[in-house]
Amino acid sequence: MPKLSANEAKARFGELLDRAQREPITIEKHGRPVAVVMSSEEFNHLQAMKLEKLKTEVAKGLRDIAQGDFIEVDEDGLADLFDEIKTEGRKAAKT
Repeated sequence: MPKLSANEAKARFGELLDRAQREPITIEKHGRPVAVVMSSEEFNHLQAMKLEKLKTEVAKGLRDIAQGDFIEVDEDGLADLFDEIKTEGRKAAKT
């Protein structure tokens, strides 16, 4: 994926918008990625894929519940589970 510094993106904004129609562009600030500019078509496609994934996971969860395949957690257990999910999400985002 092409990269531009924030200053380059600012100076060449029109060109950035044109390039983003062809492929996503990473914007970096002080050498670290801070944003990605992409076409609205690509963004909508990603959103639709995320929605389909969510629907699939919800359907799976409902099937599991119907089959009795679940665990009950109290409020403390829910907080622990939430922390575990956040930690796993951060690990996945780094890879």
